Amino acid sequence: MAPQPFNTRTSFQSSELSRSSADVFAAAADHPVRVTRRDGESLVLMSESADSARISLLELAAQLVAVSTSTEGTLAARMSDRFPWMLALSPADQEACANDVLAAARASFATNQPHLAIAELTSWRETATATAAGLGKEPVEWLDDAEAVERP
Repeated sequence: MAPQPFNTRTSFQSSELSRSSADVFAAAADHPVRVTRRDGESLVLMSESADSARISLLELAAQLVAVSTSTEGTLAARMSDRFPWMLALSPADQEACANDVLAAARASFATNQPHLAIAELTSWRETATATAAGLGKEPVEWLDDAEAVERP
């Protein structure tokens, strides 16, 4: 059996960390890796961005648990209370945002992929920011006639 390339491995012995630290660090930059030790509990080594994503997902989870345990108002209204930037969205977009963020969070938790929920939340927050800034309120001028252009 051929040895696995280091960048796809998910577990290393602590002795490998001292002998081949570059290989262990390269794998940890790509995904969290477990470093097993004989004298104690295993450790997990990951990039700072992976750790930040996990922390952000846990913070979102705390907010969603708080929203889901309340019974007052609609889901969108409860989420707007926790995420005030949602108030810049139309009522229909607030509902869509609430449902989309909740679905993305469920997918993140089920697949251990924090970026799904974080990206959805960020996308909606950026949409709310653009809406609050007045972007998208100007009428769109549609061109009825197609113009032929020369080939470059």
